[in-house]
Amino acid sequence: MLKVNDNGVTVTLTGKGVGSGNGIFMFAFALLIGAVAVAVGLSSLPRQWAIGALALLVIGMFVFNVLRGRQKQQKGMYLTSGVLDVRYGLVSNFNGGRRQDVAVLVDDKIVNHGKQLTIYDKEAQKKCHISGFESAKEAQIVEQILQGQKLGKRNANIKIQST
Repeated sequence: MLKVNDNGVTVTLTGKGVGSGNGIFMFAFALLIGAVAVAVGLSSLPRQWAIGALALLVIGMFVFNVLRGRQKQQKGMYLTSGVLDVRYGLVSNFNGGRRQDVAVLVDDKIVNHGKQLTIYDKEAQKKCHISGFESAKEAQIVEQILQGQKLGKRNANIKIQST
């Protein structure tokens, strides 16, 4: 749903939240279970097996830290649900009590993919990906506002209805 404000628009994104963990949470849970198993095994297994189990746990922790480091290095924010407050040069997402702001600079490039928008910085790094628009027209209006274009009366009176 799109509402026109004095200085921009408010859009309700209808997409479902996308987990960005790539299985990292489940891997961490498996490491926790493994740590408990190793702790029990240290007292009941023969010495060589206990050292092997401890070595496997250490290798698992190393792999976990590498994967987590890669996840932190991934640039870009993915906005799929919540309420967007869009003004020239700024996108604010309110979702589940959290607020995420994305500043859109003059050098940034906005690419419209129908019902999705992607914002790239001047080095062509992904800054933000927005999906969950009800229609391609909503995405187009948000793109126009971020680029500094004014909404005409034709766009301001749009009533978007889902069928």
